[in-house]
Amino acid sequence: MSLVAFTVVATITLLLCVMTGPDRDDLDEFYTGYGSLSPMRNGLAIAGDYISAATVLGTGGVIALFGHDGVVLALSTALSLMLLMFLLAEPLRNAGRFTMGDALARRMPGRAVRIAACAATLTALLPLMLVQLAGTGDLLAFILGFSSEGLKTGCIIGLGILMISYAAIGGMKGTALIQILKIVMLLGSGAVVALLILHRFDWSLGDLFGQAARNSGAGSAFLSSGLQFSAGPNPRLDMISAQLTVVLGGACLPHITMRMYTAGSARQVRRSMSWAVPAVALFVLVITVVGFGATALIGREAIAGADPQGNTAYLLGSRAAFGADVSTAETFLFTTVTAALFLTLLASVAGMILACANSLAHDVFAHRKEQLTPRREMTLARASAAAVGIPAIVLATLVQHHSLQPLVTLSFCLGASAIAPALVYSLFWRRYTRGGLLCTLIGGSVGTLILMTGTNLVSGSPISAFPDHDFTWFPFTTTGIVSIPLGFALGWLGTVASGRRAGEEHRRRYESVESWILAGATRKE
Repeated sequence: MSLVAFTVVATITLLLCVMTGPDRDDLDEFYTGYGSLSPMRNGLAIAGDYISAATVLGTGGVIALFGHDGVVLALSTALSLMLLMFLLAEPLRNAGRFTMGDALARRMPGRAVRIAACAATLTALLPLMLVQLAGTGDLLAFILGFSSEGLKTGCIIGLGILMISYAAIGGMKGTALIQILKIVMLLGSGAVVALLILHRFDWSLGDLFGQAARNSGAGSAFLSSGLQFSAGPNPRLDMISAQLTVVLGGACLPHITMRMYTAGSARQVRRSMSWAVPAVALFVLVITVVGFGATALIGREAIAGADPQGNTAYLLGSRAAFGADVSTAETFLFTTVTAALFLTLLASVAGMILACANSLAHDVFAHRKEQLTPRREMTLARASAAAVGIPAIVLATLVQHHSLQPLVTLSFCLGASAIAPALVYSLFWRRYTRGGLLCTLIGGSVGTLILMTGTNLVSGSPISAFPDHDFTWFPFTTTGIVSIPLGFALGWLGTVASGRRAGEEHRRRYESVESWILAGATRKE
């Protein structure tokens, strides 16, 4: 039934992309869908982009294995979207047109700024794409019951080609509809599973949490802070670092911020976010109940045995909710859960490929001395989807046998340490200069990459990318506690080093567009 469901989902979503994709050479239609999505549909699409497969599987695994710390991580994801809603959503929509490069170049015109924005987009999203593509083979093998390495690699290649097709054919509107379908299926099936789990414990959260603690092997520590990072030298600081990284990084990843440009007005972006935040909050409730339910019903040892990082906990918890005797209706529900996860994989990577392709085509190729026609730019955008997706597929087949957690962490660290400071400074600091922006994007990215090599996610632990080696030198699991202040500091230093004259020039230039960026007085094209 799962195989049939996957085939149906892939067919329907591809048809949706063909039917809703641009039928003429219009950049606004391809990049933003003319802003024609209603606030509700746009909000659900934002929530769909935000809740990636890595979030569903990874967060569910952390909750099942570490209890309280996993719930804090899930709440941090919801807080991240609230930060985007209250601080960045409207200024981003007002400043940008198609890409993050547009938002940054609004007050700092120049090809160097656009190229740096494109490089930051690719660097931040490529690791997250690899995680979800590489995890495709293992997930389908777990669901469908095969173990052949050749079949796993074939799944990665086949689904990767399908995801490229979504981005190239459907554009912004097509991928938005897939995200809406995904979030409805994911939340609907997950809510039913969560209710079944609560029913097993007589609707008592206390009984559910207590049984989970008893089956966790950690006792009361499972319901207390610090279990996830207890092996490190500074567990409290490690947790703070992880939370900062998720809150700032999740809000500023380019495939999330690009959805701000699809709103037709500042009022619409506010209403869109008012739909996205409750959808993500509902997901946090669902993933918490299912994660604790998995531990309570089958035990932490069984979850870790199936996957050391707990990535299958969501599926194991969903299956355990039905008990020993499974009815036809429960089989259908579990098939819906697996289909929702499959669609989550497809939609998440398609959105990231689209964000990278848009940036590559619009920021790098379209803004040269020779002006491109809309037809040629659209052709380049579609070709860029393949240029981004094909290397991602190849790299995913190479890393599929390594731990993928460092790549997830790297994406969020890059978003928090390079992109977040650049956006905050560009949108709100009048004296911020081009030199400061380049220092933020380049220095923040390089600093994060260097620090990441020294974490225990890369080496020195059983779940690291290189478990047989130990070259750890950084005392924290995530780099955020150092790299986030570094990104902001480099932006300030780069601005100061640019000189007073450059600062005044950029201040005057910012004041000339301040009403557009902050108040949305008009949308300057």
